[in-house]
Amino acid sequence: MPTPRRFFVADAAPPPETARYAHAVEVGDTLYVTGQLPIDPDNPQALLPPSIEAQTELVFRNLLRILDAAGYRLEDTAFARIYLSHFERDYAGLNAVYHRHFNDERLPARTTVGVAVLGRNALVEIDLVVARG
Repeated sequence: MPTPRRFFVADAAPPPETARYAHAVEVGDTLYVTGQLPIDPDNPQALLPPSIEAQTELVFRNLLRILDAAGYRLEDTAFARIYLSHFERDYAGLNAVYHRHFNDERLPARTTVGVAVLGRNALVEIDLVVARG
């Protein structure tokens, strides 16, 4: 029998713009959160903030809204995948914000990669795997 799945589209998170997808999919006690860009869910057409720090904070705000809608907590993150469009320039700024959200006692596993371009010409995108318990 297949594992039951629940799909979440959080009203408070940025709406899918050009592609159709769920903000998160739960399989068992694991939640897979779609990569989030620094889009203001209250004003999705607004220009993106200019700095990596401001963009990363907005990404975390979106991730937290999705986790809350699905009944999970950021502290339960098992894995984070981070994409940076200007890796060398923005890595330190990303980490300054990242470590405000994840303390040293509960750091998830992580991959950070440089990419050629992100949607909306964003500087950062982050997706998560979150597990209960």
